[in-house]
Amino acid sequence: MTDECLETEVLVIGCGIAGGVAALQLADAGVPVTVVTRAREPEESNTLYAQGGIVYQGVDDSPALREEDVLRAGAGHCNPKGVAILAEQGPQLVRDILIEKVGVPFDRAADGTLSLAREGAHAMPRIVHATDATGRAIEIALLNKLQSHPQVTLLAGHTAVDLLTPSHHSLNRLVVYDPRSCVGAYVLDQESGQVIRCMAKKTILATGGLGQIYLRTCNPPGARGDGLAMAYRAGARVINNEFVQFHPTTFAHQNAPNFLISEAVRGAGARLVHANGEPFMQNYDPEWQDLAARDVVARSIHQEMLLHDVAHVYLDLRSYMTEETILEHFPNIYEDCLAYGVDITRDLVPVVPAAHYACGGVWVDEWGQTTLECLYAVGEVACTGVHGANRLASTSLLEGLVWGCRSAEDVCRSLAERPAPDSTEIPPWSDAGYEEPDPALIAQDMSSIQHIMWNYVGLVRTTPRLERALRDLRNLRAGIEQFYRVTQLTDGLVGLRNAVQAALIVASAAWENKVSMGCHYRE
Repeated sequence: MTDECLETEVLVIGCGIAGGVAALQLADAGVPVTVVTRAREPEESNTLYAQGGIVYQGVDDSPALREEDVLRAGAGHCNPKGVAILAEQGPQLVRDILIEKVGVPFDRAADGTLSLAREGAHAMPRIVHATDATGRAIEIALLNKLQSHPQVTLLAGHTAVDLLTPSHHSLNRLVVYDPRSCVGAYVLDQESGQVIRCMAKKTILATGGLGQIYLRTCNPPGARGDGLAMAYRAGARVINNEFVQFHPTTFAHQNAPNFLISEAVRGAGARLVHANGEPFMQNYDPEWQDLAARDVVARSIHQEMLLHDVAHVYLDLRSYMTEETILEHFPNIYEDCLAYGVDITRDLVPVVPAAHYACGGVWVDEWGQTTLECLYAVGEVACTGVHGANRLASTSLLEGLVWGCRSAEDVCRSLAERPAPDSTEIPPWSDAGYEEPDPALIAQDMSSIQHIMWNYVGLVRTTPRLERALRDLRNLRAGIEQFYRVTQLTDGLVGLRNAVQAALIVASAAWENKVSMGCHYRE
């Protein structure tokens, strides 16, 4: 048993746009914040890989028009209150925080005005970009501010193991009668192998998504459902988890990861085609065609792949854009594809759908507060209801920004009245693990989860597939829990335990929802 106790006013778990903005706003208000991230390089997050832009405001745009587009994409399942907050406050926060406070270098026209792009299911151009690496520009600018801030302690290479909840962990068993609350987290220092008790008055979960529970995903390695699984184990309410959005266009190459080919490429005129150059989206959505909502485009590609017995389809940029336009707007996509022998100015680009974004997550109110006292969730791990059954393009970064700000505002309002948690009531981490962790066993179990989810809980779901998924995942979870209890803790082991729990949450939600809507499609 080892014991190191770190005490902080606010603990933020994750430092993408949502966690980073929350931490920066708190620090600027004079609140000491500890930010932990499992990544060794703190910029490694879903935000870093977001190629597309962030919703701003178009010419003659309005909150009502923005609301209309979000609600339409959400397939009638959005939370109207959340959508109204996003549509009204979003553009102002982009201006105040990302442009003025943080200094994100968004693309500008020759006259100095912000360059606006149009993306799928948006009625007008209203998206601001930093070429095709918007997320990277935001993440680097945010981190520069955080790393130099005297009120911020940033711990990279630290994995949250479990949330600290007195009802589960307190030595005083009578607190089981109190409302459920969170007083921090057990955190693994990957380098030393030591688990730290990190005690906090308030905790903000900002751990990102869960794409890694699927065989094909454009998410980074850390997106394995950590926050969702931890919150679920702690007793927080989770909702809408059947709605996993598959991005229609990720690069399909035998030796390459499924990196994103941004929706902005289709927004700029590219078409989805077969190897002979023949477009097909007009057969599925005559009005919006290649700019239809993501679930429609992803399922259409899936259907075409089945019909023609092909492993992927193609994006055609060369027939619809000049080489100059392609290189100016998509330099990073050009370089990434060229590394695998595909020149997007001359060649068709092979693409396939992949798991991209979790529309559901930990239920939160309009301030990011979960059903556990003193626990907030922001960004992709949270469910504000903004995305409903299907997320509209470029709203994810905006939601992270808006609720990162709102959670910080709510924490500042209520922090003074919250006493510091009593660290003597929370025991040190007890490490019973005596076996050396075997990476081969962890990799095999992770592969099993990814294949089950891809084949049975993927783009198209059926009752027999979901039954099989639930049975197989429950068996896997039992084995993984046993393995977890006797094995020395590593980041990979923590991730495996969380991944199987997150997969079960998604599969169970898909099983319970018998109605096809948005990106949940049941045959």
